[in-house]
Amino acid sequence: MNKKDTEKFKKLLLAEATQLEEELSGIGKKDPSAPGGWDVTASDMKVDTADDNEVADRFGELEENTGIANKLEGQLQEVKSALERIEKGTYGLCEKCAKPIEIGRLEANPSARISIKHGH
Repeated sequence: MNKKDTEKFKKLLLAEATQLEEELSGIGKKDPSAPGGWDVTASDMKVDTADDNEVADRFGELEENTGIANKLEGQLQEVKSALERIEKGTYGLCEKCAKPIEIGRLEANPSARISIKHGH
């Protein structure tokens, strides 16, 4: 992979990281005690704790947001790992065989760690 390709993928990865962080900020806030972690929150609506339906809705929202946050955090970590590989000079190399990952695969998934041959 040439330097021009690497720079192109770095820009894509940085844009994806920004988008993922924006999505995460919509359902939570950064956890200062866990670098890279997020605290999930529910909407700011006031809940009447005497109303079981409202309480159940709030817990349902928190549960859904937690699932979404876990997925987004995982994607963000993959993007950050890819950016680290760019800095180390190992980006675009299959972690299974150390051969170049297909450009088409990287275009479809810039944070890919393995080639199509070794994919699931």
